[in-house]
Amino acid sequence: MKYLHVSCFLLLIATGACTTAQVQALPEWALGEFIRPEGVNPVITPNPQNRFYCPMRQDSIGWEESDVFNPAAVVKDNKIYVLYRAEDNSATGIGKRTSRIGLAESFDGFEMQRRHTPVLYPANDRFKEYDCPGGCEDPRIAVTDEGLYVMMYTSWNRKTPRLSVATSRDLITWEKHGPAFATACGGRFKDMACKSGSIVTQLRDGKQVIAKINGHYLMYWGEKMVAAATSDDLISWTPLLDDRDELVGLIRPRDNFFDSDLTECGPPAIVTEHGILLLYNGKNRNDERRDKRFNAGTYSAGQVLFDIENPYKAIARLDAPFFHPEADFEKSGQYKDGTVFIEGLVFFHNQWFLYYGCADSQVSVAVYNTANKHPTIKQE
Repeated sequence: MKYLHVSCFLLLIATGACTTAQVQALPEWALGEFIRPEGVNPVITPNPQNRFYCPMRQDSIGWEESDVFNPAAVVKDNKIYVLYRAEDNSATGIGKRTSRIGLAESFDGFEMQRRHTPVLYPANDRFKEYDCPGGCEDPRIAVTDEGLYVMMYTSWNRKTPRLSVATSRDLITWEKHGPAFATACGGRFKDMACKSGSIVTQLRDGKQVIAKINGHYLMYWGEKMVAAATSDDLISWTPLLDDRDELVGLIRPRDNFFDSDLTECGPPAIVTEHGILLLYNGKNRNDERRDKRFNAGTYSAGQVLFDIENPYKAIARLDAPFFHPEADFEKSGQYKDGTVFIEGLVFFHNQWFLYYGCADSQVSVAVYNTANKHPTIKQE
């Protein structure tokens, strides 16, 4: 597959209201520029004081004692709600502790009031074979016109990560539905390692809601490549296959670019006047095939545009990240190579708020004010 790549240059800019940053000169189809507001980050940090009786451990634990990161976001009742991954202190090392999903709310997108207990977590339920003992990780969330919130998250039993689905009407009480691909193709993909579900959305009367593309719900997903899946009910998803019944990779890692090791889907994709825009997380390799402009192992953020008529065809892709680790807390913590891991994107008061994990340890936000550039988002 051939892509229309975009030549990118890094420019140093400084403004009175924002930190000095390296920002990519973006083409018309891309979203941004996203700026880190001065003096507000990180917006969520670990809280050892919050304790929760864990039905899996049958004990009171500090469920967000160690690290908080990889947040989803959605707007409800004129507030931004952030759902974030929190880890306890049950072990050391990435992927070895238990993750639960917490909930915070904000009137301005910066100052957060969080619940004392998680809203989604591993329990002694019918999904414990998928969720226990690693937990519920890395949510992405979108909402229907009718107010049904759909969360795609990773169930981690420390053997196989599975992309799973949960739904809610109030963001607090969630119904788990199990692995997204459990029934597709006769259950062929039920035990496949899979992550990172980005459901396609659109702006409708100023509200970001789940869209249908060619009569079906559409999701981009995956980390080793960006794949696709469709659904008629937002719960059971069918992966896109080729003529040989193999998964179709829409984009893949590229040698010597910031996404040379992984292309992992970010927040819900958006229908724009140019096509379907997907923001994704790119990981740099650790060898000679890496992008030497960035540290080995760095996670940065890219954008790719898909054709609205053929949503499986990439028609443009950034060659440099639009967002990459700069602040000290984005380059220290669990993941010291540097990480800005984007999972939450919401349209709020004519601005786009992008929520991201910092070095797998804290949660921060960057903001794009649409007054600074003509928005590319198609509204209905």
